[in-house]
Amino acid sequence: MTVASDAGQMIQDIFLGLRLDLALKLFIAVLLGGAIGLERQIAGKPAGLRTNILICLGSALMMDLSINLTGADGRVGDPARLAAQVITGIGFLGAGTIMQSKGTITGLTSAATIWAVAAIGLSIGAGFYVEGLGTTAMVMIVLLVIGNLEHKLVRTNRTIPMTVRAAVNTDFTPLQQLLHDEGIKVIERSNYDHPRDRVFELRLRGPATQFEVARDALLERPDVLDVTIH
Repeated sequence: MTVASDAGQMIQDIFLGLRLDLALKLFIAVLLGGAIGLERQIAGKPAGLRTNILICLGSALMMDLSINLTGADGRVGDPARLAAQVITGIGFLGAGTIMQSKGTITGLTSAATIWAVAAIGLSIGAGFYVEGLGTTAMVMIVLLVIGNLEHKLVRTNRTIPMTVRAAVNTDFTPLQQLLHDEGIKVIERSNYDHPRDRVFELRLRGPATQFEVARDALLERPDVLDVTIH
C-alpha cells in the first residue's frame, strides 16, 4: 500500500508540476472554440476559426490563472474578479464585429458568439468540462439549426409600411420600378406634398430580406432624401 501510495503521489506531483491539467484545459478550449469558430468561418463571418480559438484559449488560461493565483501572504485571490474582467473586456472584441451602414446593423450574432465562447473558455479554465461541452453543443445548435430556421423566416413574404421622403414633384414611377426589381410589390400608396419635399406613404409586400436592400437602393437615388421602414 505504501509503494502504491508513493507511486500515486509521484504521478500526481509530476502531473501538477508539468501542469498537465492546464494542458488538458487548453486543449479542450482549442477544440470547443475551434468547433464554433469553424461554423463561423464557413458562414463567412469576420470572427472565424482562429478568432474563436484564441478567445476560448485565452479565457481558459485567464480563469486557471485566476484560480491558482496567490498573493504575497499566500492567500488565494478571488477567481471571480479576473473572470469578470474577461467578460467585460471581451465586449471590445464583440464591438469590433458589429458594423452599421445606412441604418442596417450586422455582426450582432458574431459578437454574441464571441461572448459565449469567452464564457466557455472560463468554464473550461475553472475545470467545469461538462458545462463547457454542454454549452458548446447548445451554441452549435443555435448557430446551425436555429440559424437555418432564421434564414427561412427572413425569406418569407411580409407586409410592412414604408415612408419615402423625396424631392419636390418626384415621380413615383421609377421608385415603384426599383421596388419591383427587388421583388417588392406596392399594395397601397399615399402622396403628401410639402413645400420642401414630397412624401410617399407606402404599404409593401415582399421577401423580408429585400426590404433593407430596397431601402439602400432608394437612398442611392439623388431625388430620395430619406427612407423609413416602420
